[in-house]
Amino acid sequence: MRPVPAPDPSARPFVDRPVGPPELVAALLERAVEHWRLPRPRHLRTGMNAIYTAEDVVVRIGHTSADPALALALADVLTAAGVRVAEPRRPDVVTEGGLSATAWERLRSDGTDPDWRTVGRMVATVHAIEVNTLPAGLPLPTCSSFPWWNFDPLLAAVGDLLDDRARHGIEAVVDANRWWVDEPEPRVLCHGDVHPHNVVSTAAGPVLIDWDLLSVGPPAWDHSMLLRLDRWSWPPTWYAAFADGYGRSYAADPLAEAIAELRLVAASLMRLVAAQADPDAMSEAQHRLAYWRGDPAAPTWTPV
Repeated sequence: MRPVPAPDPSARPFVDRPVGPPELVAALLERAVEHWRLPRPRHLRTGMNAIYTAEDVVVRIGHTSADPALALALADVLTAAGVRVAEPRRPDVVTEGGLSATAWERLRSDGTDPDWRTVGRMVATVHAIEVNTLPAGLPLPTCSSFPWWNFDPLLAAVGDLLDDRARHGIEAVVDANRWWVDEPEPRVLCHGDVHPHNVVSTAAGPVLIDWDLLSVGPPAWDHSMLLRLDRWSWPPTWYAAFADGYGRSYAADPLAEAIAELRLVAASLMRLVAAQADPDAMSEAQHRLAYWRGDPAAPTWTPV
């Protein structure tokens, strides 16, 4: 029987804001490298977290909404349940200025497409985890409470960056699909952000990474982005394999389709928000807006 968790409506995702000023990140990185006696690190990427590699260790720096050590404890619970995740490489956390650094196994991609059947089986395992086995204090928000899921303020925030045709297309989808939030579906523990960039294909099999959006929601939530792989230039056949491993397909399921389309809205609006601070983001934002204008030649999107 699927668990029906009781989420905290006031909870925030474990990581829900950008990492912050580069000088603070650099100061913490220096402390962490010294503390853990790591070799000279190299910058890999910066998004909500700043990621560095130091030979076989990945250093992850970010703001968390709860004790950062909970990420290490969660990894232990997931591993015990049979979900392959990156393993902690140091047992402690280094903090400074509101930021925290954790050290993780560096995963080596084997260059092949992920085994999506195995990924589907792992997500089914996550959905069956009893919430009372999770580390105490771990945030457990509802998936619909994520800040970027509040569309009205996002639409207001992008202002003049939206032309009338694109705005009309987006608003029509938002208005047509608001119903899903109140749908009395079973609620399960969700990874929160299952998509190809959060799966690493290794020689030992696929690894599911980035658990910052762990949440409670309908099972369809973790299927939703994979249902629209075509919009992101990924093979749609990957979802069929994922669904086979999961044990059920949500293709053509009204709830899953509603969430999938709204996730496209959120991705488009967040790219416009990024373009307000980074002009380089505008090109991709315009690619996404072409879809909402109904352009039959709208280009596929690039994940960033």
